[in-house]
Amino acid sequence: QVQLVESGGGLVQAGGSLRLSCVASGRTFGSYAMGWFRQAPGKERECVAAISRSGGITYCADSVKGRFAVSRDSAENTVTLQMNSLKSEDTAVYYCAAIPTTPSACSRNYVFWGQGTQVTVSP
Repeated sequence: QVQLVESGGGLVQAGGSLRLSCVASGRTFGSYAMGWFRQAPGKERECVAAISRSGGITYCADSVKGRFAVSRDSAENTVTLQMNSLKSEDTAVYYCAAIPTTPSACSRNYVFWGQGTQVTVSP
């Protein structure tokens, strides 16, 4: 069992930055690839980025490439999403999730989820 707790969301003006963190409980964090997803009102949950157990990174959404950066710290059981040059279309609830295999862009493949953290970007 893995419990995930996100933090770092908030209200920011367009062009600003936020850093989201996801802390995982348990001693098996290193056994999981991690993903960041987001869901805007009225839209489906979409993959933002994923990071493998060894640190390989995939940015699922073309719109975040060059602006977002994902990383993980196995010593701290933490995965981080640094978001720069934020746009109003980045407004969503952001979730971290864990998958016991290779990273996937499909949310249904992830077995553990955090509660989400709201990111609101004002124009």
